[in-house]
Amino acid sequence: MPKANVFNMAGEKIGEIELSEAIFGIEPNKSVLHDSIKNHLANCRQGTQSALTKGEVSYTTKKPWRQKGTGRARAGYAGSPVWYHGGVAFAPKPRDYSYSLNKKVKRLALKSALSAKAAENEIVVVDGLKMDEIKTKAFAEFLGKLGVEKKALVITENVDEKVVKSARNIAGVSTTIATILSPYMILTNGKLVVDKAALAKIEEVFA
Repeated sequence: MPKANVFNMAGEKIGEIELSEAIFGIEPNKSVLHDSIKNHLANCRQGTQSALTKGEVSYTTKKPWRQKGTGRARAGYAGSPVWYHGGVAFAPKPRDYSYSLNKKVKRLALKSALSAKAAENEIVVVDGLKMDEIKTKAFAEFLGKLGVEKKALVITENVDEKVVKSARNIAGVSTTIATILSPYMILTNGKLVVDKAALAKIEEVFA
């Protein structure tokens, strides 16, 4: 049974908590994780690149010189892709790169990502994660006491404006809520700092 350390808001360790075996204790499926990350990055692509084809460049279609007898290479039109400032062969055009994965694959990828973090002891549970006021310095000191050195993903049960605004100016620290976790968010951050209530929500929603 995977376990995680539990801390209070003073940064003191107050015990351990057992994590759900079905969510945090499975064998990570690397193939599914790869598919999930690739899907996320593809869905983030804007697909706005564009170039002109040979039929779209603004040039005369008159033949530059006669076909034979000049000693030069034959040429048909100034907008040819082989000419400088000519059109682009197979030019990129705006397109939608997004595609979807089925629900079972998404669920397995999320469980694999959470299990990988649990196996690496990179999950920290906080009993009552909240801020009395918006204070970046205080939140940074709190993370330091938890052993968060570089990147971290702070997970709360619901959107907490004081936590979000306290964390947003700390380099490498991101915030999210329990119901919109993604494998990309989990794997691209270091430790997961999870509110105890958010942990219960994760186990309820994704079990």
